[in-house]
Amino acid sequence: MKVLLILILIVATGMVVVSSSSSSAQEGKKPKDEYMLAPSAKLGPVKFSHIDHITKNRSVDGTKTIDCVECHHTAQPESEAIKHPPHKTVWPAGRTATLTADLFEKDPNAPPVNVCTECHARAGMKPALLPELPKIKVEGSEEPLTLDNQQAFHRKCGGCHDAVAKTGRTSTAPTSKKCVACHKKVAA
Repeated sequence: MKVLLILILIVATGMVVVSSSSSSAQEGKKPKDEYMLAPSAKLGPVKFSHIDHITKNRSVDGTKTIDCVECHHTAQPESEAIKHPPHKTVWPAGRTATLTADLFEKDPNAPPVNVCTECHARAGMKPALLPELPKIKVEGSEEPLTLDNQQAFHRKCGGCHDAVAKTGRTSTAPTSKKCVACHKKVAA
């Protein structure tokens, strides 16, 4: 059960490619085990194992699986989202239930799980679900940071991987400074 929800987690992590940018993972009620992220990145695409992140103890301290809303941050009520700055957007607006694997699997009326690119579109593009790309205020900067899919993906995934590295525990999670550990050039 929790596996299914966490599989959905990857869909909202950012730069996820699915057959249609507006299709939700919930349509098939079972997300794929693996996704290809950043298909047109200069350094190459990123193969992301959703199943690995939701079934193994991949939390920063290595003691538990990752909760769905750690990546799918909009999939919770606003009262919860605001506790985790800079997140403040919920989808759909007025959401009352927090996304969990159990909710995803058992409640046919649960709100859909949207892919990251529906809010965090490519730079210069309008997102499908929002009037414009989200922006956050970053400490030490006068200008707000626009969270296109590249920024959102690198901040969320890279930030988590960096936090794992700071714990000093043995992990296969590459830090945000090791770009080609995730990005792999595809042979022509």
